[in-house]
Amino acid sequence: MSDYETLSDEDIVEQVRSEDRELYAVLIGRYQNKLLRYAASLLRDEHKAVDVVQESFIKAFINLEDFNTRKKFSSWIYRIVHNEAMNVIQKYRKEVPLQDGIDFRSNEDVIRDFELKEISVMVEKCLGEMPLLYSEPLVLRAIEEKSYEEISDILRIPMGTVATRLSRAKILMKHLCKKN
Repeated sequence: MSDYETLSDEDIVEQVRSEDRELYAVLIGRYQNKLLRYAASLLRDEHKAVDVVQESFIKAFINLEDFNTRKKFSSWIYRIVHNEAMNVIQKYRKEVPLQDGIDFRSNEDVIRDFELKEISVMVEKCLGEMPLLYSEPLVLRAIEEKSYEEISDILRIPMGTVATRLSRAKILMKHLCKKN
């Protein structure tokens, strides 16, 4: 499969459609961890995020013929994950997630791990207090490293709205983190 590592996502989609369905695994390999991180940031539940990403890959595969290869595959698959996550949020709206315990690796620097975990928990808490309207574009930009254009495609909002929401999200994040 190493020959396919140099191909664009869109080229791989074309090959999956026409000759080799097994190549879909290359796309899964490229996006699985990123999409898990994105889904977990929306759902704030790793187990549900795994289910959402798996379901999204299945839906994308089933609907691969409908994908327009003149557009970016990454934006398309992120949009599918977004839609699936929103469905789960709607379904479990009243459910309160349980906090996972702290898990330390035995051969790591425990103090450093604790500090990183503490920072991560604080950032997650601040993101959790932020309305999804602002946290989602912030996660896409800061964590997923998506461009404004890609965020616009994923969220289906104008780029000017992306810029406005990101600006407001940064201000809100700063305020929330100072408060906490």
